[in-house]
Amino acid sequence: MAIFGLWVINKAGGLVYERSFGDGLPHLTSNEYLVLAGTLHGIHAITSRLSPTGSSSGAHVISGETFKMNILLTATGTKFVLLTSLVEPTADSMLQKVYEIYADAVMKNPFHTPEMPIRSEAFDTRITTLLG
Repeated sequence: MAIFGLWVINKAGGLVYERSFGDGLPHLTSNEYLVLAGTLHGIHAITSRLSPTGSSSGAHVISGETFKMNILLTATGTKFVLLTSLVEPTADSMLQKVYEIYADAVMKNPFHTPEMPIRSEAFDTRITTLLG
């Protein structure tokens, strides 16, 4: 059971926060992370329209052979993505806690501009305590 990384993607598909934990993920450049975030944003938009039973909020989990991406879509369109091992049982509750930390440490910060990269030491510290 492991948590490999956390991404926060704004409603336009831009990566506003990226954090890796441990050595589970390969090192990627900033541009590669931006491309991956934009691609995930597009996939999420497509999956929200493919539901055969009516309206859908899109993919919540995307699984690979060795990892899974757990996605929390907020009411404002911000996506929180947690990259975990396949057997991580607490991903949904962790994402909810990350969202609470985001609301408290980032959105209540009068110096933060919404939809822009997150540059908050308080957010980093609390994320490290929770996930790191």
